[in-house]
Amino acid sequence: MLISNAWAQAAPAAAGDPTSGLMGMLPIILMFVVLWFLMIRPQMKRAKEHKAMVEAMQKGDEVLTNGGIAGRITKVGETYIAVEIAENVEISLQKNAVTAILPKGTLKTL
Repeated sequence: MLISNAWAQAAPAAAGDPTSGLMGMLPIILMFVVLWFLMIRPQMKRAKEHKAMVEAMQKGDEVLTNGGIAGRITKVGETYIAVEIAENVEISLQKNAVTAILPKGTLKTL
């Protein structure tokens, strides 16, 4: 009286239909493509640019670190650099800690 009759659902398409499996996978494939172009590809591009910048560092360059410290490179090693942040004050940093190479003369304006 209060419960309506339950009717059987229509049968799915034939199992031999090759397009039914592809149509089911299409949203997952589209999500992966969007993820690739919006997240993975730009991150790989930034990593490549950072690696090229780290390899191009040389003595005398003015740099900015991840921690916000600005200074001039005094020594360059394999994995570490020495950065002069004030007169007679040097710190050692990993090369990867450098965020940007600043234009010449930037430290004088700070």
